[in-house]
This record gives sequence, C-alpha cells and structure tokens, in this order.
Amino acid sequence: MREPVRLEISVAGHAGHVFASRGMAGGSAPAVVLIHGIGTSHRYLRRLHRLLAGSVETYSIDLPGFGATPRPRNTLSIAAHARYILGAMEQLGVPEFVLAGHSMGTQFATEAALQEPGRISNLVLMGPVVDPRRGTVAQQALALGRDCLFYESPSSNALVFSDYLRCGPVWYFKTLRVMMEYPLEQKITGVSAPVLVVRGANDPVADADWGRRLAGLARRGRLQQVQGTGHVVQHNRALEVRDGILAFTGLGAPAAEPLHGNPA
Repeated sequence: MREPVRLEISVAGHAGHVFASRGMAGGSAPAVVLIHGIGTSHRYLRRLHRLLAGSVETYSIDLPGFGATPRPRNTLSIAAHARYILGAMEQLGVPEFVLAGHSMGTQFATEAALQEPGRISNLVLMGPVVDPRRGTVAQQALALGRDCLFYESPSSNALVFSDYLRCGPVWYFKTLRVMMEYPLEQKITGVSAPVLVVRGANDPVADADWGRRLAGLARRGRLQQVQGTGHVVQHNRALEVRDGILAFTGLGAPAAEPLHGNPA
C-alpha cells in the first residue's frame, strides 16, 4: 500500500500537516480523520491509518505546533485546534467524516463535533482525557508513568517519548494547561453524533469507569475495551481498533478478518 501523501495546510494563519490516503478504497464516504494527543504526532497513528486506508479514505493530522509543524506564537485553545481540523478538511474537499482522536486528541475531536455537528458522522474517543476524578497534573503524570512502565510496548514508548522531545517542554506544558481545563464530561453531552469510546483494558489514564461514564453520557454511546494493552491502544492493538471503528460506523470490515476486542 502506498504511503500517505503529506500536505501542508494553513488555517487562520496556523500551519499543520495532513497525511492523506485518498482513493485508497474507491473513495468511500465518509472518510476517517485521525487526531493525535498532547506532545505527539501522526507517527503513533500510522499503524491504524494504514489499516483503515484499506477500507476507507483516511487522513491523519499533525496539528500546529506538533510533529514537524511550525509552532504558533501563542498557545492555541481546544476550540482553535478544532477549527484547524475542520478548516483543513474543508480545504481538502472532505465535507463529512468520522473523527477519531487519541488522549488529548479526544478533546479536539469532541470540540470539532460541537462546532460543526453536520460534518461529523461518528466520533471515536481513544483513551479519552481528563477524568475529573483524577483531575490534577500529578495524578495524570502518575497514571501515565504506570502506563509507560507496565502496559506499553517498546515501540509505543519510543514513538511517544521521541515526539515529546521534539515538542519540547515549554510547548508541552503550555498545552498541558489547556488540556487539564477542558471539561470533556460536560462537553460530550452536547455531541449529536454516535460516540465510540475505545480504551486499552489496562489503561490507567482512561480507566474502565471513566470510559463507561463517557459512553453513558453520550446520546448514542458505546464502550470498546481492547485486552492486553494500555493507553496507546491504537498503536499496540491497531487491528482491533480498526475493526471496532469500522463495525461501529457501519463502514464495514475486510471480509477475511474477524472483529476483535471486548465491546461493552
């Protein structure tokens, strides 16, 4: 399969990168758009991207300030990141899409679904943050540390921490403040699209109770738990996550491959 094409897209003066697999599966609609979390980039979404691109048109976005994109002069809000996502896809002529975010990317995705609900056919929240019952930076750091030590693969840790280094501590901590303030639990109630919450069964950042609460708060919500992995579920168990997304959205799965995971 061909590698995605990298496109440089500017929205409201902010530059980011979109990695596009267009026409890979006959131009299926709606497309699937993947959004990374804090400090990271499209790189830990690549396995999922490649698997999805075999069935649907697929895009991964490096938001302004992350990956190899230019850093904005000022810290961007969740709403500004959501406007970038929507504006970039509009420039690419993609009117409707499934939006799948990981970690802080679930906040960007949720906000985009609230800003333009008619364009988001389904919302997928992978390892969503921040559970208000663990609403301090120290609690989040402890959970992330446990995840990295006990539940991640060497490759997922390598991808995440090399991206953290590229992001740099100043931009990371500026963005962290924004992440900690976003009330996902309140926001999800306003989303009209069906919502799939996906978590690794061992994820200490997005635990099972939090996943069930979010799925229950959504107007049309479902929780999928994937066994044998932690927070970076889309990298370590990309096939199961792909199958869950395709089944939930009704876009279908390859005929020869069974569905995996533990929907709840």
